[in-house]
Amino acid sequence: MIRLSILFILFTCFLSCNAQDSPKVKIPIIVTEKVRSDSDDPAIWVNKADPAKSLILGTDKGNDTLDGGLYVFDLNGKIDYDKSILGLKRPNNVDIAYGFKLGNLMVDIAVCTERNANTIRVFSLPDMKIIDGGGIPVFENESDRAPMGIALYKDLLTNNIYAFVGRKTGPKTNYIFQYLLKYDENGMVKGELVRKLGKFSGKKEIESIVVDNELGYVYYSDEGKGVRKYYAHPDSSSNQLALFAKKEVKEDHEGLSIFKNPDGTGFLILSDQQANKFNIYPREGQKDSPHKHELIKKIHASSIESDGSDVLHLPLNNTFKKGIFVAMSTDGTFQYYRLEDFFNW
Repeated sequence: MIRLSILFILFTCFLSCNAQDSPKVKIPIIVTEKVRSDSDDPAIWVNKADPAKSLILGTDKGNDTLDGGLYVFDLNGKIDYDKSILGLKRPNNVDIAYGFKLGNLMVDIAVCTERNANTIRVFSLPDMKIIDGGGIPVFENESDRAPMGIALYKDLLTNNIYAFVGRKTGPKTNYIFQYLLKYDENGMVKGELVRKLGKFSGKKEIESIVVDNELGYVYYSDEGKGVRKYYAHPDSSSNQLALFAKKEVKEDHEGLSIFKNPDGTGFLILSDQQANKFNIYPREGQKDSPHKHELIKKIHASSIESDGSDVLHLPLNNTFKKGIFVAMSTDGTFQYYRLEDFFNW
């Protein structure tokens, strides 16, 4: 178990914050180089052999004249063009999973949606090799396809890895499809549809999705309504467990990430996009009510109208000694915050 002094700071704040705004705007320690067009969503990959060589991945949606890409940054915010994947057809969200069985190999994977191709794309890490045969089709035979959000779930008992995929628009029920990622006879990754789930308010869209592997839940932002919570395992009930954050968001409910403590506690982090703030909720819910997630704190950050975020509670290098929070900003960058700075309430 990793025991860091930040835990004591966080839980002291738990008792004293009373859902107040953070008094100061949080400033990133590093801002990445700009992508070509339209930054959207980040994901953190940890190099377990050498954490200082960990990577930040970030999508660039592109525009009407430029294709998008999946960019790879180092911990100094510099783009690694040798690893970055350009020429993608409007990639939106990206997520990472560790320990995918690719034939006789175990590899880490990055998966992003490719909206204008109606596919999800799979790359091995850290080399960013294409291992999907050109893309895995999603929402086949549906009138609404265009995939946007994605989150990966690893079943800790079987080690199976699943992709939860959302779309630009869709029906009031079964908005999200869950796919088992499998190695096929051609040496590539394919997706097998195993479940349909998820309510939709009909307001705006659903993009951001996040999975809590350890506690077994999936959350997504119904942008005009709130955050919805379900069980993550494909054999579980598909009944909604919670709908929260209904009133304390200025306009759009956007990016979601989870700060995890080893004991199962922590925080759900929601981008209150038009307020340029991040709303903080208890990961574990409340005592005797694990699906009750009430606002703890609003953190005002310098990230502009953030679509997506990711957070890591592990030491990486001398800059990020306790962990890192990464947020997309609409100026074409991703912003890196030291964990102790971001959560210093």
